[in-house]
Amino acid sequence: MVYISVKFVAFAFLNVAANLGASTSHSTMTDSLLPTNRGPDAISGPDSTCDLLETAGFKALRPNTAGYNAREAEYYSLSARMCPSCIVQPKIAEDVSRLIKFLATNTTSNWAVRCGGHTAWGPAADIRDGVTIDLGLMNQTEYDAETKTAKIQGGSLWQDVYSTLEPYGVTVPGGRTRGNNFYSSSVGFGCDNVVNYEIVLANGELTNANANENADLFKALKGGSANFGIVTRFDMRAIVTGDLYGGLITHQLNATDKVISALSNFVDRAADYQAGSAFSFWSYIRGASESVIISALHDATGTADAPAFAEYAAIEPRLSSSLRKASHLNMTEELYFAKGFRNVWFAHTVVNDPAILKYATEQHNAFVASWKAEVGDDTFSLYTPFQPLPSTLFAHGAAQGAAFLVFEGGPELEAEARRRMTAYREAVKRESVRTGTDVPFEYLNYADKTQDPLRSYGADNVAFLRRVAAKYDPEGTLRRRMPGGFKIPEED
Repeated sequence: MVYISVKFVAFAFLNVAANLGASTSHSTMTDSLLPTNRGPDAISGPDSTCDLLETAGFKALRPNTAGYNAREAEYYSLSARMCPSCIVQPKIAEDVSRLIKFLATNTTSNWAVRCGGHTAWGPAADIRDGVTIDLGLMNQTEYDAETKTAKIQGGSLWQDVYSTLEPYGVTVPGGRTRGNNFYSSSVGFGCDNVVNYEIVLANGELTNANANENADLFKALKGGSANFGIVTRFDMRAIVTGDLYGGLITHQLNATDKVISALSNFVDRAADYQAGSAFSFWSYIRGASESVIISALHDATGTADAPAFAEYAAIEPRLSSSLRKASHLNMTEELYFAKGFRNVWFAHTVVNDPAILKYATEQHNAFVASWKAEVGDDTFSLYTPFQPLPSTLFAHGAAQGAAFLVFEGGPELEAEARRRMTAYREAVKRESVRTGTDVPFEYLNYADKTQDPLRSYGADNVAFLRRVAAKYDPEGTLRRRMPGGFKIPEED
């Protein structure tokens, strides 16, 4: 069985400076949408915690300072910015260890951990009324040619990782779109290629998790989210690579049936063409008359005009094409979305069936029409991608999709966007259940904060995650003190 995961994402485009230049430490967004996040028995507020941190020798960036504002501005999504009481930037793993020990034993304030800062929603990697531990200064990558391993610090961004590795003629299967990559058909998700995690546990202990040491933790970290510690370094298997061949091709909306057919057939044959990757998304750009369809097609060996893409190639006319030979880094950069806007994301998975994909595109078109009529066509953009999860990932067969809404406005409009996007996702869910094409799996990297992707792993896997969390964090410190990210579901 082959699957398609449908991702629903709402982006709100709002200029960063309007919020970060405010005279108070918290923006309107955080004041109106989020509760206070501090320890349940706090005897001193988060500001006092920041004072204590400075007394202990940690540099704390405070609101309305240049350093603080610069880091808050670097979040991918405006929706993720929570305006913490202060930001602390460790430089090495030992700094993280010392920081966690201090926070856990000397304060009652909560904290968040920021790595790349790409999660669309808050409080995932930022926190209000608490301390954000920002790994942005831990952004170095080293390549060990003898072991063919890349050692990647926890605050690294993928483009910097690829740029560092490129001169060695290697890369790692990291993010193209959050864990799914150009090499997924042959090597799996990014997490499948991690051979060791250097991690700071809830008690501040610095340790490693790999196949031989803390093997249960090693397994749990591959998709277990923010429940076990702070990963300060990822050691990944490197892949020998040259230029890829691929790019983006754009078709008019009336090519929907042909593109769905091309994508569905590509997914069905993915196991036979492990050098290739493809996904298509229905894209409405604010102010446009209608959506267009953009398809990302790539061959990891650099082979032009691969037969697996023939059905795509036959769809005419094309509005544009960027097919070319280029590096892994260059291909990845082409897929970047602009940062600094509000985002709402949802994920859903369905069987690879053209009918349910067509239904999702119809819901996309209906969403565009209703928003333009009721809110305004210059306030949003909407993207509905269908992204294959190659057969080698889940017992050989899956595909993912998504929908992104991009809109301009404040937190009230973001709440309206989430309401409408939830209705969109639920409509596709109902139809997939009705037609027998539903798959009870929510891809964590695309899921919204209102979803429960860890539960979708299944009861046995959730029970395993609970056991590992109890072993490595017996006091439940991370559940209580680090509220961001997806937490392991409580027992029913």
